[in-house]
Amino acid sequence: MFLGIDIGTSGVKAVVLDESGAVLGQGVAALTVSRPQPLWSEQDPQAWWQATDAAVRAIDPAIRRLVRGIGLAGQMHGATLLGADDRPLRPAILWNDGRSFAECEALEVAVPDLRTIAGNIAMPGFTAPKLLWVKRHEPEVFDRVMTVLLPKDFVRLQMTGDKASDLSDSAGTLWLDVAARRWSDTLLAACDLTTAQMPALSEGTELTGVLRDAVAEAWGMSAVPVVAGGGDNAAGAVGVGVVNDGDALLSLGTSGVIFVATKDFRPNPARAVHAFCHCVPRMWHQMSVHLSAASCVDWAARLIGAAGPAELFARAEAAGPASGPELFLPYLSGERTPHNDPLVRGAFLGLDNETTPERLAEAVLEGVAFALADGLRVLREAGTVIERLAVIGGGARSSYWGRILAAAMQTPLAYLRGGEVGPALGAARLAQVAIEGGDPADICIAPPIERIAEPEPDLISRFADKQAAFVAAYPRITPQQKG
Repeated sequence: MFLGIDIGTSGVKAVVLDESGAVLGQGVAALTVSRPQPLWSEQDPQAWWQATDAAVRAIDPAIRRLVRGIGLAGQMHGATLLGADDRPLRPAILWNDGRSFAECEALEVAVPDLRTIAGNIAMPGFTAPKLLWVKRHEPEVFDRVMTVLLPKDFVRLQMTGDKASDLSDSAGTLWLDVAARRWSDTLLAACDLTTAQMPALSEGTELTGVLRDAVAEAWGMSAVPVVAGGGDNAAGAVGVGVVNDGDALLSLGTSGVIFVATKDFRPNPARAVHAFCHCVPRMWHQMSVHLSAASCVDWAARLIGAAGPAELFARAEAAGPASGPELFLPYLSGERTPHNDPLVRGAFLGLDNETTPERLAEAVLEGVAFALADGLRVLREAGTVIERLAVIGGGARSSYWGRILAAAMQTPLAYLRGGEVGPALGAARLAQVAIEGGDPADICIAPPIERIAEPEPDLISRFADKQAAFVAAYPRITPQQKG
């Protein structure tokens, strides 16, 4: 059996698969995000480890004893700064933190070839500008930094004692030469860092160490090998078989991601498209990233007094698609693709005396769908052919939202058995590839399709005016100055 662990933003999930890919055990543990100032988003790295321990222990001990390999996945970009004793020097700065936009501009000026080397535009979500922010605002912390790790790799350090990472997660730091699949001395030097402060790099299917004796004993396992794994989106792709050129998925987690596997490096930074290494060898991928997706559903459920996402979906369905003029701009934490705007914030437009909680719920589902359609349009403008999207993440549970999403993006959506398991499933698959050997495409196959949401012509027509209004609304709500 193979254990996959996903260190997410809202929680840690652990799953165990057998050789056939069947999920035999799961455990979860919640996490919270701290927002001490506007634009800030932080977490305590020790909380990741505590939640990981709790999630693994929630799995039946009889199943844990049979685990032969462990894979790791996790939220990308988080700056985890360690001192000489390998302890965190400050809370980790997360992927949806927007404080470092000035440092992004400085980095682009300092390294004119940045976009060529990294394949991406400098955005506050990436790790590199976060370190420049720390250097500028917390110099006493920066001077003590001995190691920079990504979230899942801090958990790896606690598990194995090894400082290692995979290429897909590391590509999101803005320090990687993505085409060459190695650290870039040029990009690191621009942040006054060196490769000595970086973890060792491995392909996602390569071994990076084994469990410490104390951890193995606590989890009821032997000294199980731990593989490099992948960033959450790449690992989620592996979990649903998106490993061949042109395979694509839609991830509906805290953030929303459209992910396309590519056989070569295809950057398009001008439109805020991400181009990273995949977590399977010799593959890359493109992504459009939206900072708020299912998180908007959670937020809106609280706003209208719903018990949770399931009630929000039901109340939206009671209103029906395009049931009112209400328009929701889902930029609660800023936006990446295609706007690269950390300062823009969400908005409701078109409210009137007839607005109801049900119509607000419907507007939120539509607004996220329209934002995702924006990202898909940018990928297609770059020449990427996407014929169908596999759907994963917590948002995959709602068939009603699937109808809205398929119509807004005018693309069929394939809902897969177990798709809501997400990156933890892919992490376990990567462990299986490492232990058993063979071609990842032969092991990382797509789960069975449970249903397909086809774009409904009537909904496409009903959404047309609202989508046009959505696209036109962004320039009216974005701040005029970013400095």
